[in-house]
Amino acid sequence: MLLLPLLLALSGLATISFLVWLAFFFDPQRFWDFQPVGDDTPIHDPESEIRDEHWPPVCIIVPARNEAQTLPRTFPALLNQDYPGSCTVVLVDDRSSDGTADAARPIAEQFGRAERLQVIAGAPLPEGWVGKVWALQQGIQNAKCKMQNVAQPRIESGPQEPVAKGQEPEAKGQEPAFFLLTDADILHAPGSLRRLVAESVSGQLGLNSRMARLRCQSQAERLLIPAFVFFFNMLYPMRRVNSFGDKRTAAAAGGCMLLSREALEKIGGGLDCIRGEIIDDVNLARQVKRAGCALALSLSRNDVRSLREYPRLSNVWRMVRRTAFTELKYSWLRLIGALLGLGLLFVVPVLSLLGGLAGLLAAGSPAVVLTALWATLKGLLTLALMRCVYGPAASFFDLPRRYAYTLPLAGVLYGLMTLDSALRHARGAGVQWRTGKDEG
Repeated sequence: MLLLPLLLALSGLATISFLVWLAFFFDPQRFWDFQPVGDDTPIHDPESEIRDEHWPPVCIIVPARNEAQTLPRTFPALLNQDYPGSCTVVLVDDRSSDGTADAARPIAEQFGRAERLQVIAGAPLPEGWVGKVWALQQGIQNAKCKMQNVAQPRIESGPQEPVAKGQEPEAKGQEPAFFLLTDADILHAPGSLRRLVAESVSGQLGLNSRMARLRCQSQAERLLIPAFVFFFNMLYPMRRVNSFGDKRTAAAAGGCMLLSREALEKIGGGLDCIRGEIIDDVNLARQVKRAGCALALSLSRNDVRSLREYPRLSNVWRMVRRTAFTELKYSWLRLIGALLGLGLLFVVPVLSLLGGLAGLLAAGSPAVVLTALWATLKGLLTLALMRCVYGPAASFFDLPRRYAYTLPLAGVLYGLMTLDSALRHARGAGVQWRTGKDEG
């Protein structure tokens, strides 16, 4: 007797779910198509973009905490960037216990880049600051006081005469025009910095950010990493972020952010405005956009890659739960809304398909059969539409087509991670604001 009402309710919810996915498919912003990809376009011609001026001086700031094992894999690429202008690397050793600072210096010496590197010991964390933001703040303030690199060649067409050692143009004392804020586990291609600077100069950008290509090799990564980027794009459509006319939507990816000195001065000359923000990248982008500066956010296919490994589900789970409830501004009403939304998007289509098939097998009255048939059809159509929307995510990460059908499972898991984040916050076991680390 209850089968028909249940099927009617399920069919109604399936209709809503289908319409939402249809709206996603026809959304002009097309958040799901995994565009723009920054390094798919050629590097801007410096002759036309920067003309005869010097390439602006850049300071690369790397906050590092217990990254001694990672630096040998990523640091050489930063020190050897194919950048024609003046460039220094400031590593802020954020009170590491594994000899991070001692690991960095030999790498610079090995590649003949000792003059390009400066290692500074992180000071104790002040009240009200999050660890990573404080480390970046120290690097920025240090770089603003002193530019260590001494070479800043001009950009000219054709071959250039070599400059004798000891006759390089002096660049000491120059304040950086740009700050590249990047993580110790990010691997940059040789032309990464050059491309970012050329784009920023050409587009007069205050903040130019690349979402690093995340590792996608283990089974847990294949299931959850494409979905992670998919959900990020859903929350922060990159085309809307990049629209100067849209003042409300702002985002950045903390692994790679090129911040202009002009934008930095407009937000106060430092990172005080985001000192307590665990989600530092998005909040920095908001501050920059509110200050009237243009943003650019794009994916990276090869130029910027994260080497952070997530071999098991538990590794991804800890990564997500660190900031999931923070993203909801610690609101339980938003949590309920998010969980209901995830259920409508990912659970209802599956239940509609399975419930409809069960109703057909029950062979009840004609009304039951017809309603079950509609529920089954709606479930199939919604899952097919979901596969079309999620297909570019699987393709971007070079996964077989069958992975496009894993989104419902990934959506349920992300919902559980978000719930776990909220429950841990309620128990006082969530992210510790002083370090930004997920405890346990």
